[in-house]
Amino acid sequence: MLGACSQQAAQNGSVAVEPETNVVVANAPATEAPLNPPAPGEPGGLPDDRTPVSEGPIDPKSAQGAGQVLQTYFALAEQGEFTEANKLWSDGATKLDLAQYREVHANIGGPGDMEGAAGSSFVDYPVQLYGRTKDGKEFNLRGTMTLRRVIDVPGSTEEQRKWHIFKAALPAQ
Repeated sequence: MLGACSQQAAQNGSVAVEPETNVVVANAPATEAPLNPPAPGEPGGLPDDRTPVSEGPIDPKSAQGAGQVLQTYFALAEQGEFTEANKLWSDGATKLDLAQYREVHANIGGPGDMEGAAGSSFVDYPVQLYGRTKDGKEFNLRGTMTLRRVIDVPGSTEEQRKWHIFKAALPAQ
């Protein structure tokens, strides 16, 4: 009877049995299932865009150059390097609070059309943000992130002419 209770409790993540000693360990953490975010084309996933991406060198001024900034941002966030990741945002922009998550990952879709206004270029990217909250609950958010760079105009600095994350339109978690 005790074995059945221990097995049931172990399945709930509250106890575990040490294999070599058969000692019951209380409050053992449950093994979390791997994350499985919705795939492109599925509800909650990114659009199913199968447009091939150029494999050649990427012009840092292009929309693909902006995409590399997003890839770097999310790679730093996955590693918990939030201070470094936040340096990729435009000055004064409202940054995402990724430190609120225990585990965070992102899928980045293909870029929208690059647009220009008032001496700047802008490009939107669809983004799927997923992972686990601090209390272990899975989350999946989908939205758009906009990147901006100042075009090559007299008086602009090298830093201004780099892509920076300008805004994020993601639902609140």
